[in-house]
Amino acid sequence: MTKTFKAAALAVALSGVAMSGISAAYADDVVVQFDPGVVQYGYTDGYWTRTQEWRTWEKPEHVEIYRKHPHAAYYEYRHDRDADMGWRVR
Repeated sequence: MTKTFKAAALAVALSGVAMSGISAAYADDVVVQFDPGVVQYGYTDGYWTRTQEWRTWEKPEHVEIYRKHPHAAYYEYRHDRDADMGWRVR
């Protein structure tokens, strides 16, 4: 019985070590990148995605990345200025 208890305790201890190593690896490997290709229309206060979702710019440099992207449709005003809230039909 004591051998079974020791084996079970060892298994629990090792699984805890393994799990803490895995979660740390996931946290270190995460990279979030801005993809200008998902933007349909950009405005000073945010952008519409190609799937018609409104998002605000997470970082100021994302605006510049998008503006330099080929075929960018960027408007130097807030999206709510227009009746269609900035979603345009081309």
